Amino acid sequence: MSLKSQFLKQLQARQSVPVPSATRCQADIAEFHLRMTLLQEQMDTWLDGTGLNVGTFSVSVTDLLAEVRAFDIAGIVLRIDDRAVKFTPVFLYGQGVVGCVDVTLHAEGVITSLGRLLMRAGQLNDWRLTYPGEPALPGEHFDEGAFFGLILSLLP
Repeated sequence: MSLKSQFLKQLQARQSVPVPSATRCQADIAEFHLRMTLLQEQMDTWLDGTGLNVGTFSVSVTDLLAEVRAFDIAGIVLRIDDRAVKFTPVFLYGQGVVGCVDVTLHAEGVITSLGRLLMRAGQLNDWRLTYPGEPALPGEHFDEGAFFGLILSLLP
């Protein structure tokens, strides 16, 4: 057997070893944390020059499909006067996604759903936006226009 054949055989054997679910779950949680941080940084960029600032708050996410069952992660909030739009992580696994964030308007003591951001595994910086009553996927690409469409509700 040539060295190349031996190398390829060992490489194939290594790639076919399944990743333990606990390790995969930890990697998915780490990616969810990273993607929320990147989302916050992107929002800061979009809001540059507006006078608005992005804030964070801690959320405990319970997910019965995850090996760890619960983990803490940062949510994102934008405020104008007594109105807020919150981006709240709600689950890790479900609906063909790895990470889901509820987007809600908090105004005058009422919470209104604006939509959901869905994070698909392996597609860095590609959040999909779905609106209440619409199918979860495929959703629309969450970009600057979609962001301002969501936070427009901050202005009465």
